[in-house]
Amino acid sequence: MADAAPQPNYYDLMGSEIVDFDPVSETVTMRFVAPDCFITGRGGVQGGLVAGFLDEVMGRAHVHATKGTEAPLNLDISMSLLKLVPPGPMLAKGRVLRRGKRAIFLEGELYDPSGEVIYARATSTAIPTPVPPQVA
Repeated sequence: MADAAPQPNYYDLMGSEIVDFDPVSETVTMRFVAPDCFITGRGGVQGGLVAGFLDEVMGRAHVHATKGTEAPLNLDISMSLLKLVPPGPMLAKGRVLRRGKRAIFLEGELYDPSGEVIYARATSTAIPTPVPPQVA
């Protein structure tokens, strides 16, 4: 499953790909690839960039759940790093926990490529906003 609209450059840099969307649970599944330039001296993806993967998958869940009419504007993101995130491919799941007119609550997890090992988790509280027009 791919988005029809052109994606910004960061989408390509993160090796982003939408794999599936379940409209019943409002859960999107994505693949990412952490390039070597994201890796710190400890051998794992820099924490702020891990947050970027989680932010993307949570946001895409809301965009897909609203059929592309809304995008979340984050008020906060809380993240727990559970394991070192290595370079290369990974899987992520993002879901809408609750949606209201003024606030939405999102959740995401980042996994190894098999979906077995959880690297990180995040939650976000956001404001639903109209999807901005594509920039040429």
